[in-house]
Parts: sequence; structure tokens; C-alpha cells
Amino acid sequence: IMIDITILPVYLTAVIALLLLPGPDMLLIASSSMSYGRKVGLFASLGNATSGIILTLLAALGVSALIAMSPIALKALHLVGGAYLLKMGWDCIRSEADEAPELQQGSTMAATFYQRALVSNLLNPKALVFFVMFLPQFISTNIAATSGEQMLVLGLLLNVLGLLFNLILVALVGALGKSLINNVKFRTYQHKLMGGIFIILAFWMLRSFVTAL
Repeated sequence: IMIDITILPVYLTAVIALLLLPGPDMLLIASSSMSYGRKVGLFASLGNATSGIILTLLAALGVSALIAMSPIALKALHLVGGAYLLKMGWDCIRSEADEAPELQQGSTMAATFYQRALVSNLLNPKALVFFVMFLPQFISTNIAATSGEQMLVLGLLLNVLGLLFNLILVALVGALGKSLINNVKFRTYQHKLMGGIFIILAFWMLRSFVTAL
């Protein structure tokens, strides 16, 4: 057995509470769903889940713990992550409504937001530290599985529940977004709205960089 069943109820309760807390991931997925429809929101959710699996593997291998203990590595992640989000925000603000054809709102836009969700979460040092600080609390010495194996299972369970939660969010928010996509006035401002959101996320991340100095 790879997880202590006796602590599973406590772990699931903690995960559900975490998922219900508004954060950058929820903001990105909800905003992309409302602005570009369910397909884009779905791919943003998948990008977020992919990054979560990568962070889980790193945590299980102990690599993330080493990075978390390095102030220089953490500061670099703060700076690079914030700069990446600023660039995304600036690119969105510069985009005009006529630069958003149906193709861009389809496969191309979906791939773009998959990448953005993936990279922005991987470059978010708070996500890295979260996996290092949160998962070990639920490692048990009462089972034969190693700490790494338990962290892997706990992390994968967290990512599965997170993906399901995000898919529900996409379905709810995307229903409203579908009617907005065909609104000319809304399309004029949707890129600028997304740009503003990315810039807010960038300042949120860069603020952590400044406080870490």
C-alpha cells in the first residue's frame, strides 16, 4: 500500500479546502474560460495539471526540497516567473480584436493557454514550496512505502482532484463565456482584460521576489 488510509480523510479535507481558496491558477483558468470558451479553459486546466505532475515528481525525488533551501534559486524563480507573466500581459494588451480569428480561438489559442498555464505554474516558487511543505505532512511511518513513494501518490491524488475541480470551473464559467465570444465589444477588450490579469499575477509574483531580498 502506498498511502496510509487512516490519514486519507484528513488529507482529502485539506485538499478540498485548498482548492476552494481563490488563487492565481483559478484566476487564470476562469478568465481564459470566460474570455475564449471552454476549450481554452480545458487546455489551461491540463497545462496546470501537467505542471502539478512535474512538481510532484520533483518533490518525490527530493529535487524541489534542495531548490527550496537555496535562496538564490528561489529568487531566480520569482524574477523569471514574474518577467514571463509581464511579457504575456504586455503581448495581450498589444493585441487587437481583429487579431483574434476563429483559428486563434480554437486549437492555437488552446495550445497557447496550455503553455501559459504550464510555464507560469512551474515558474511560481510558491507552487514549488507548497509541494515541499504540504505533502510531507501526510507521510506516514506506519506503512512500508518510502517517503518518496508516498509523496508521489499524495501529489498525484492532489493533481487529479485539482483537475476535476478545474474542469467543473471551466464548465460553469465557460457557459457564460460562449455567449460573450460573439460580442464584438467584448472581443475588443478581452485581450486587454487577459493582459491585465497576467500583469496582476506578475506583480503578485514579483512582490514575493522583492520581499525575499
